[in-house]
Amino acid sequence: MSGERKATLRDVARVAGVSQATASRVLNGSIRNVQQENAARVLAAAAELDYTPHLSAQAIARGSTSTAALVVNGVDDPYFSSIAGGVTQAAEAAGLIVTMAVADRSPERELQIVRTLRGMRPRAIILTGSRIEGTDTRAPLIEELDAYREAGGSVVLISRHDLPFHTVSIDNYGGARQLARALVGLGYRRFAVVRAGAGLKTSRDRCDGFVEGLREFNIDVDERYVVEAEFSRRGGCAAARELVRRGLAGAELVFAVNDVMAIGVMTAFRDAGLVPGQDVAVAGFDDIGPAVDVHPALTTVTVPLNQVGLFAMELALSDDDAPRIVPVSTNVVLRDSTPRR
Repeated sequence: MSGERKATLRDVARVAGVSQATASRVLNGSIRNVQQENAARVLAAAAELDYTPHLSAQAIARGSTSTAALVVNGVDDPYFSSIAGGVTQAAEAAGLIVTMAVADRSPERELQIVRTLRGMRPRAIILTGSRIEGTDTRAPLIEELDAYREAGGSVVLISRHDLPFHTVSIDNYGGARQLARALVGLGYRRFAVVRAGAGLKTSRDRCDGFVEGLREFNIDVDERYVVEAEFSRRGGCAAARELVRRGLAGAELVFAVNDVMAIGVMTAFRDAGLVPGQDVAVAGFDDIGPAVDVHPALTTVTVPLNQVGLFAMELALSDDDAPRIVPVSTNVVLRDSTPRR
């Protein structure tokens, strides 16, 4: 092997028959939780392959195990702050300190953050937030994360399914489909949809699931009542104003693909003299904290966001080398914003 290329940590783990994380601990002198037989196999494999530890890998394994990095799309969205709470809870239990960086829904910014984090050598990098399609950052992002993982770090993604790393997967499509069925069960037949741009996968999955759920009852959504806007409260306000401009006579209920958009929709309706839950019903997705504080309380799809963060950090600290997908189920919560018709 040495004649072809230098042996890597992955090679040592494969020959020794252990996980990459176990091999890393043995080679960096941390064998307290490693069986003696496994440690012996790792050392023998390293000798056989003439393995030379990478300096940055040793820095990650030895010098920065007290930190983990969380990359979010925004700090003003309760969705991300709830996930961050779970990540921090699990990190503190493991003796880690969490640092957070904001990508602001920019794939280019996210890539730059990951490159910077590699130099800071955290124990783990957790990326949360839907991927934005149609950009050229996917390949270089995978390259950066692969290099970081090869150096001994751990990578976990939240709600992103197209990259070869540990993933906590939220059932966006299934949750929205369940919501559509529940709303039809309440007597609604005419719907409007407020969504983000088609390039945002989370929005697209939720919109597609909702529309498919309606089709089970032979209900279609008129394109006049589908409005794209920014994936935020401000975007929800703008979309609702556009719906009012187009006329809401053909819609009984507005589904927004996340709760902050739905709350923005309710605000704009009030500004237009409409009463949410009476003149027009509103539903969202995520079940963030403010969903029960607004009036009327918002019908939504519960995502256990704190648990999502816990799962992500547990994956980051696991010994599994092969990428794992941890599914997270969702549940519909019916509240006063969608009274029975």
